[in-house]
Amino acid sequence: MRGGFARPAIDLRHTLPLLLALVLALTLSGCGLFSPPAPVEAPPPVAASEPEPVASEPEVASAPEVASEPEVPSEAKAAPRKLHFPPIRHRRPAPPPPAPPSTPPAPAPAPLVTTRVLERGTYRTLLDSKVQKTDGKVVGRAVDLIAGPGGRPVQMIVNLQGFMGVGDRKAVFPWSAVRVNTQPTTPAITLALGPGQAPVPIVPKPGGGAQQPALDEPSPTRLPILDATIERANGAKVGRVVDVLLDAAAGPLAVVLDVSGTLESRQTIAAEWSALHFVTKNHTLRAELEMTEQQLDASPRYVADQPVRAVKPFAAESPAFNSRGAK
Repeated sequence: MRGGFARPAIDLRHTLPLLLALVLALTLSGCGLFSPPAPVEAPPPVAASEPEPVASEPEVASAPEVASEPEVPSEAKAAPRKLHFPPIRHRRPAPPPPAPPSTPPAPAPAPLVTTRVLERGTYRTLLDSKVQKTDGKVVGRAVDLIAGPGGRPVQMIVNLQGFMGVGDRKAVFPWSAVRVNTQPTTPAITLALGPGQAPVPIVPKPGGGAQQPALDEPSPTRLPILDATIERANGAKVGRVVDVLLDAAAGPLAVVLDVSGTLESRQTIAAEWSALHFVTKNHTLRAELEMTEQQLDASPRYVADQPVRAVKPFAAESPAFNSRGAK
């Protein structure tokens, strides 16, 4: 016999009817629990008084509806959409502000001298040029030109040659008998003497009393050009004449001036004959040329056997001479 309390013996004959009655009662009560409850009637609505109309705010216009893209069936595979970027519009740069009005450029300075080109074949030099007669016989060489009032050539001095240099003498010929050959291969000057145009020898006149100037010396009406000193109106020296350029009509074109003043650095220019002014001072005919030192420096240099650029002061208005030097 084990220790502990003795368990009472259960008699199924008495407990089974009780269990069945309990299960039946529970089943009946469960049907009532699971049935839906009866609907509850809602109370009738209470009539509310209508509110007074209030001024409504103005309706805001709604944005326009955008048409939606058509729907693509879900079965079809949607194609990738291309990205569309708006065009880039570059803003035009603002135009630059107008430049402030600038002062007009200063006018170019006026030239100091004007030049005229004398091509070879259009002129011959006077000094030491061969002089021939119309038959082609050379009789001597030219040594000077005598100018009268106004610069008109009146005579030419020729050194007549003797035999082997013995008996050379100077003689004066009228300028109207002078002909100029511009071709370099021919004698430069031809004497076409007419009736009564015999040469006049340069010799001192005998006799007492006051000695008259020789034909090759300056006088109030005569000016030997070679070796003459050209001055300005104020008496300042411009240069010394070393040669004269003649055209085909025996008209003087220009004088060659030595403007250096020294033999070490000799500089020569060709000044136009029309730029010379012939005046009488101290009972002597003189030639003047109004050219400053700056104008002399700006003048092109004279070079023999090359085209000559004859100069004159800028805007100088001098009387023009024709082929015979007449105004």
